[in-house]
Amino acid sequence: MRHKALVQRSILISLLALPFCALHAQSPSLAATPPMGWNSWNHFAGKVSDADVRAAADAIVASGMRDAGYIYVNIDDTWEGQRDAQGNIQTNSKFPDMKALADYVHSKGLKLGIYSSPGPKTCAGYEGSYGHEQQDADTYAKWGIDYLKYDLCSYGKMMKQQAPGDPQKQWQMMHQAYDKMHRALLHTHRPIVYSLCQYGWDAVWKWGPQVGGNLWRTTGDISDNYDRMSLIGFSQAGLARYAAPGHWNDPDMLEVGNGKMTPDEYRTHMSLWAILAAPLLAGNDLSKMDETTRSILMNKEVIAVDQDSLGKQGDRLSAAGPYEVWTKPLKDGALAIALFNRSEAVYPITVDLSSLGLSGATHARDLWAHKDVGPLQNSYTAVVPRHGVVLLRVSR
Repeated sequence: MRHKALVQRSILISLLALPFCALHAQSPSLAATPPMGWNSWNHFAGKVSDADVRAAADAIVASGMRDAGYIYVNIDDTWEGQRDAQGNIQTNSKFPDMKALADYVHSKGLKLGIYSSPGPKTCAGYEGSYGHEQQDADTYAKWGIDYLKYDLCSYGKMMKQQAPGDPQKQWQMMHQAYDKMHRALLHTHRPIVYSLCQYGWDAVWKWGPQVGGNLWRTTGDISDNYDRMSLIGFSQAGLARYAAPGHWNDPDMLEVGNGKMTPDEYRTHMSLWAILAAPLLAGNDLSKMDETTRSILMNKEVIAVDQDSLGKQGDRLSAAGPYEVWTKPLKDGALAIALFNRSEAVYPITVDLSSLGLSGATHARDLWAHKDVGPLQNSYTAVVPRHGVVLLRVSR
């Protein structure tokens, strides 16, 4: 009996020595593929309301987006009110009943996301979670929240004030702040996807998983502009090894359908995000989509590249001036190949299939044209439009 007691004591000491997340790890199924859904900020910004979110949920179902995989309906900044006498966060007048909103979204077979900051204020100057992390996490769980975007915002100023001229100390503070909310979310025992939004500072892809991130922003904010979108998207080269099921690099939300890019540019946007195994969070007004926008956001063959169960992010294979070839490994030995033309004129781009280990006859499918091409031998050349893309799925 004494020996048994000693063994049990030894096991207990060993457990106490483990990191918190080893005892209370997130569900392995949480964000097993990159999250898909909608976020309010790109179109509605600070004007978003309860009615807008309900309308987005309705449109996701009616349009077929839910069936295509778009599940999360995410409220960004400006939903926050003041705290009550006990310190509990309240919603403002735009969101009269967050629990009722969550129930409505859930009734559609969707999930609800929300936004906060580790600082005292959000980017728009609303109430942040500083000093109330567990309290806020508990409130989110009580409401039925399924996703949290946690934006650095005013905490960045605190880092500089408390550790002036010491970036290492500042980064340590940032890691601790994100880990604190991670632990708070775990304590709720509710599966909540955790999205780190701190603009890629301190190579977040190296430490994001250790603070519980299911996804982490690798860049500054996107905008509905080809130059900005392509700068962000193509700068992801080299980050593939840091992505895996449950943990994804996030080059920010989709701008497809917001009106300031051409259809070819939006197809480039969607294709690049799919190759990158990036979260697909639409940012347009879903109630006013034209047929072109629908066809881009709901191209199930392109979505399948992003959501491939192998869980591998793609990377750049080659670049010659503005002409780039990217590849992404897929399950069952298949491969996605994207030919990008970043120039101002139509141009033929060639990919050497033999360099990818694809010798002999190769089956290929053009995912935007929705047609089979080939069989291919050794190489493939496509005439790619200005700022456009040809996206293939190839297999032996």
